Amino acid sequence: MAISKLKLPAGVHAHEFHSPALLAEGLALKVAGQLSQAIQVRGEATLVVSGGRSPVAFFQHLAKQHLDWSKVLITLADERWVPVEHADSNAGLLKRYLLQGPAAKAKFLSLYNAAANLEQAAVQADRLLAELSAIDVLILGMGDDGHTASLFPNSPNLAQALRADGQRRCWPMLAPSVPHQRLSMSRALLASATYSVLSISGQSKLTTLSAALAGDDVAAMPIRAFLQPPLEIYWCP
Repeated sequence: MAISKLKLPAGVHAHEFHSPALLAEGLALKVAGQLSQAIQVRGEATLVVSGGRSPVAFFQHLAKQHLDWSKVLITLADERWVPVEHADSNAGLLKRYLLQGPAAKAKFLSLYNAAANLEQAAVQADRLLAELSAIDVLILGMGDDGHTASLFPNSPNLAQALRADGQRRCWPMLAPSVPHQRLSMSRALLASATYSVLSISGQSKLTTLSAALAGDDVAAMPIRAFLQPPLEIYWCP
């Protein structure tokens, strides 16, 4: 199956690359351009990225782009509730692969905090996210179950987190895998991004995307909430 065979919603565009390396490079160039444009218009730019292992090559390419990094704020769409030193920390991943060289001048807003429990950590992260003036660029991933960020099917707070008109910016979420305690931006905050990309690789992700496009139950596959303009999809086999 090729992504060109999928019937995408009007206004959603797909870009196919021959390898993960080419996708990472192409996405980095596009994101750098969008951030530069935001800096020219607003004097600053905000980038929201997703964690996990898949974006590492993208982070490495983006860190090499010529930008006024001192005017860029970077934060995460979601985070595992673990300290930055933990191997599963998305913040730790960013510090190793993106916040390097000139890109280290970017401001980083961490969702993690050492609160007494996950709910309190989410409340504190919600307060921090209030300082975001806008999200210029959002990079989403997708799991084989149709989750994106840490908006997992069957998580206790999913219904509230998926409210299109929700006021809360960050929710405590539970993943089906370890570490299962997560912090996630809400649908409403994520959907406010000016430019959004869903970056996926492999046939299994394309199969999941096809299933998501075939239905409209957002709770069953939360990625459905974002399959609309201004989304662009970056995919490679």
